Amino acid sequence: MQLHILKLYIAGKTARASRAIANLHRICDKELPDQFKLEVIDVLEDPDRAEEDKILATPTLIKSLPPPLRRVIGDLSDTEKVLFGLDIIPAGGTPPGTLPGDRP
Repeated sequence: MQLHILKLYIAGKTARASRAIANLHRICDKELPDQFKLEVIDVLEDPDRAEEDKILATPTLIKSLPPPLRRVIGDLSDTEKVLFGLDIIPAGGTPPGTLPGDRP
């Protein structure tokens, strides 16, 4: 079991930020049960962290572990795109972006 370290950068307590947080929890609870650590960082409260990670837009999700580092920008409403962007194979499914029966 690999632990996924995730950071979600948001800008304030907006509807878009709330949607991104809810969508990410939904995806992680289903696809990574007990295998993720999530930190939510508000760029308005901690601009130095945003600058360190070169955040240009919010919401931005960063997966730092396991490698490679990956970024996904947006409200995270498209589960398939989030899984593909984070390089996560869906629970009991095929890797994102492949068709059943495809060979690696």
